Amino acid sequence: MSSVSNIKWTGVRSSPYGIEPFPQPEYWNKAMKTMTGYFSGSIPVAVWGIGEIIFDDTNSGMKMGFPNPAGKYNDDNGKIRFSEEDKYEKYFSYFDSQGIQVFLQVESGFADIGLLIDATFQQYGHHPSIIGFGVDVEWYRSKCDGCKNEPVTDELAKVWEEKVKSYNHSYQLFLKHYDKFQLPPTYRGDIIFIDDTQKFSSYEEFLNEMIDFADYFGTNSVMFQIGYKSDKPWWEQLPQPIPQKIGQDLAQKSSNRDVGVIWVDFTLKEIIP
Repeated sequence: MSSVSNIKWTGVRSSPYGIEPFPQPEYWNKAMKTMTGYFSGSIPVAVWGIGEIIFDDTNSGMKMGFPNPAGKYNDDNGKIRFSEEDKYEKYFSYFDSQGIQVFLQVESGFADIGLLIDATFQQYGHHPSIIGFGVDVEWYRSKCDGCKNEPVTDELAKVWEEKVKSYNHSYQLFLKHYDKFQLPPTYRGDIIFIDDTQKFSSYEEFLNEMIDFADYFGTNSVMFQIGYKSDKPWWEQLPQPIPQKIGQDLAQKSSNRDVGVIWVDFTLKEIIP
């Protein structure tokens, strides 16, 4: 077990498309607790996608993994598409009893972020496991798969963070992107910034990018979303357990802030069967 003291969170990214079949709550708990076991004192955490983007040019929006709460929430002219059933309630209910913390993530397209925050916390805000909300900025106002997103301004970041904290002052907002310049240039607040860059030619290149990203955001908390298939040629060569090795190296190079180490669901079963 690593004793690196600035690793606050360790866990997984969950998305509707990352693992098939989608695991039961017990597996996710096992995966997060395995990650936590590598780092003494860390908190098991999930960056949990509660739906996915639907591309339709400027009508691109989000398919949510739950019904419209009480049938009364604004669907933003069809850009927010609710489901017939709740896909995630049983997961969060289980996590409530397991000491797990969860950030709820959206892939918004052109759907209004404020409306997504409202619907999300109306549906899941009663769970003690829920500790925040996040935006995968790669899909913010993106017209198609591969199209550019719009960057998040300081003003937007402040508005979104205030909206999230209006539900619970202890909630945190995270903003995720592989390009730091797509994230707010100066506003920091209490935001957690997540780097999900992939397709590195070497471990050294990976470490340099991640630390450059972390340094850009000063003393704010950062998370590193790691384990992509495109990077497997180098990460599979690292000493076992691989998440511990990567987390130790990242944390030691970013010692002035709280750090999270998040293994992406695409390869999760390869490291935690």
